Amino acid sequence: MNSENFLLSEKIVSPSYIRQGSQARRSHEQLIRHLLEQGKCPEEGWSESTIELFLNELAVMDSNNFLGNCGVGEREGRVASSLVARRHYRLIHGIGRSGDIAAIQPKAAGSSLLNKLTNSVVLDILRLTGVRSVASCFVVPMATGMSLTLCFLTLRHRRPNARYIIWPRIDQKSCFKSMITAGFEPVVVENVLEGDELRTDLEAVERKIEELGAENILCVHSTTSCFAPRVPDRLEELSTMCAKNNIPHIVNNAYGVQSSKCMHLIQQGARVGRIDAFVQSLDKNFMVPVGGAIIAGFDEVFVQEISKMYPGRASASPSLDVLITLLTLGASGYKKCLSERKDIYSFLSQELKSLASSHGERLLHTPHNPISLAMSLGGLQAGNDKAVTQLGSMLFTRQVSGARVIPLGKEQTIGGHTFRGFMSHSDSYPCPYLNAASAVGITREDVSACIKRLDKCMRTLKKENVSRP
Repeated sequence: MNSENFLLSEKIVSPSYIRQGSQARRSHEQLIRHLLEQGKCPEEGWSESTIELFLNELAVMDSNNFLGNCGVGEREGRVASSLVARRHYRLIHGIGRSGDIAAIQPKAAGSSLLNKLTNSVVLDILRLTGVRSVASCFVVPMATGMSLTLCFLTLRHRRPNARYIIWPRIDQKSCFKSMITAGFEPVVVENVLEGDELRTDLEAVERKIEELGAENILCVHSTTSCFAPRVPDRLEELSTMCAKNNIPHIVNNAYGVQSSKCMHLIQQGARVGRIDAFVQSLDKNFMVPVGGAIIAGFDEVFVQEISKMYPGRASASPSLDVLITLLTLGASGYKKCLSERKDIYSFLSQELKSLASSHGERLLHTPHNPISLAMSLGGLQAGNDKAVTQLGSMLFTRQVSGARVIPLGKEQTIGGHTFRGFMSHSDSYPCPYLNAASAVGITREDVSACIKRLDKCMRTLKKENVSRP
C-alpha cells in the first residue's frame, strides 16, 4: 500500500480509520528505513509482522515474482512446491553469480539486497562482540570446515609454492580435513600440558617454521573455541610470530563469537601481529540451522578474494536465517543471550564441581577455556575399564546430548595421520574425563537435568563395579 492507495481507500472506509492504518504501516517502514540507512543490527528486535513485511517486499523485487514475467532461461526461480516457495519466502534465486558469491544478480534485486544487508548486519555483530577492527565479512552457505578450506585455497594463489599448514593440535575431524581437502600437508604441533590445561607449544611452532622454511608454509591454522582441557591458542604470540615471518594466519573461531574472551583474543592478535581471516559457525553462535559460516578478516581485499574463490551461485538460506534471527533478537537481545550464557557457565562449573566431589572426581582447572568444562573420570575407570564409555552410552540413551566422554588411549587415523589419544587433544592426557559446554541458548534447566541424570548414571555404574566379582 502506497500513499496513493491509502487515499483511494479513504473513499471506501472512514478516512480516520485509514489514516490510523497508514500510520501503523509507516511505523514498520521506519524500522526498515533505519536498517537500509545504517546497515546495522537494530538495537531492539522487530516483530514477526515487520520482518515478514520486509521479506515480502524483497521477494517482489525478484524476477520470479514479477507479474507477467516470461522466463526462458535454465535458471528462472521455478519452484514446483508452494510449500518450498513459502519456506524460502519466495526468495528463490539465491545469492551471488557464477563468478562471485558477493556479486549482484540483475534479475534478483531483492535477494541481492538481502545478501548485502545480512553481511552488513553480521559485520556489526562481530564488532559488537569484541572484534572492533574487523574490516569485512560475508556469510557463506557452508559449515566451518569447508569455509576454512575456501580460505586455504585462496591463500594458494598468493603462496603457490607453499605445501604445509602449521596446526596446533585440536581433535576435531573437520579442522584436519579442511586442510587435506585443500591439498595441503598439515604439520601437527602437539600441545603442552600446563596444570590441567593443554596449551599452544610456541617453541615447537617456531622450530617447525625454521625447519620447513617460511616460504614453504601456507599459513598457521589456530583455534579459539575448543573442548576443555584444550584451551584457546595463544593468539597474540602466534600472530606476532606470523607477522615476523611473513606467514598468513587463519583462525578457526567456530563457536567463539559467543565468548568475549575468544573475540578479544582475535582483536588483540590482529592488533599486535597478523590474522588474515577468522571463520565462525552460524548455527553454534546464532541458533540457526546447520549449514552456514561467517568468513571475516581485517583486510577487505583479502576477504573479497575469498568470496570470489567460491565457485558459482549459493543458497540464500543461511543468510536469510541469520538475518531473521538477528532482526528478531536485536542487538540488545543478542547481548542478553551472551550474558545469560556467561552466567550459566558459572552455574555449570559450580554444579559439575559439586558432583565431581561427591563421586571422588574433580573439575579440571581450565580457566582459559570460557565455554567448555571437563570433569575427571579416573575413579570411575579404576573400577572398570569400560565404565567410561558405558557412561557415554547411558547419558545418550537418557537424552543428555552434547556431553562428551573421553576415554584414554583411543587411536584415530585421518588422511593418513594417526592421532594417539584422539578426542583428548593429546597423545597421553593424564586421566579420562567428561566434557560439558555452556553454549549460547543453554538454560539452567538444561544444566540441572544433565547433572541429575549424570549423577544417577555414575551411581549406577559404581554399584555395578562394586558387585562385579
